[in-house]
Amino acid sequence: MRVVASAGREDVALVYVMEFKKDMMVECVESIQPPYPREKKWVLIVSTMFGCPVGCLMCDAGSHYRGRLSKEEMFAQIDFLIKKRYDNGSIPVDKLKIQFARLGEPSFNPEVLRVLEELPLKYNAPGLMPSISTVAPSGTEEFFESLIVIKEKLYDRGRFQLQFSIHSTDDASRNRLVPVKKWSFSEISSYGERFCTNTDRKVTLNFALANDVPVEPEVLLRHFNPEKFLIKITPLNPTYRVSENGLSSYIDPYRNGFDYAIVKELSDCGYEVIVSIGEVEENFIGSNCGQYITKHMTSQKQMNEGYTYHIQQYPAV
Repeated sequence: MRVVASAGREDVALVYVMEFKKDMMVECVESIQPPYPREKKWVLIVSTMFGCPVGCLMCDAGSHYRGRLSKEEMFAQIDFLIKKRYDNGSIPVDKLKIQFARLGEPSFNPEVLRVLEELPLKYNAPGLMPSISTVAPSGTEEFFESLIVIKEKLYDRGRFQLQFSIHSTDDASRNRLVPVKKWSFSEISSYGERFCTNTDRKVTLNFALANDVPVEPEVLLRHFNPEKFLIKITPLNPTYRVSENGLSSYIDPYRNGFDYAIVKELSDCGYEVIVSIGEVEENFIGSNCGQYITKHMTSQKQMNEGYTYHIQQYPAV
């Protein structure tokens, strides 16, 4: 593995492009969330695939797919990020969040489960909290059944975050945005009810919300118990795919995140609602969800809303 390129800044986020085999690239990210220092919360985002076969309409990472990463290749990303800061493997961070969310749908890769099993053995990290973000593809039932066993054995008492990215309550809109066969809301709900025990974090339902895409609170209430599920609404981050597909963000990253009608409607239904905007600077770095600086490096187009940071490229030794 070698680092091919990087972009970003120490006090916000850094993205690294890594090559494992010739022209087999992935990316990983480390970020903090000001005003919290790294010792309070440190987020590592790693890839699980070389590209992604799903092809979500807002995501630049779905332009190609060249296979799954091995357990060793995922750990190579994590090791690289950790040893830059904590060379002895002891990580004195209150919350070390490791997200399997850069490139790839994690449930398509059983090796993710092996990484989850070994993480607590490999690092001395009392604040460790893994995070799986998924579109709930059909045919992944075995992965998710194993995930429950691993979570209960190693990550109980709120030390695991599970997120289903559903983006709309309308089936046609959801299928357009996420063009792969998926679990129904009833299937997601049934699984989430079993996954979330009394001591666990609520399961997150994520909406990277585009204008004119329906989110109906009554549809959510029919399927998802507010005692077990919370709602997270994020902006559509600036990507080439967002532009190509004529999408626009419902959430303005420069505006007060809770000043939206849908937030009040969902809150009135009893849901805990998180409007997750984060650091706008990450859009310009290219470290946010759906962004993929490798795509930017090969694009002939100009984008002013994102990917504006200088990309440092490293020659092969």
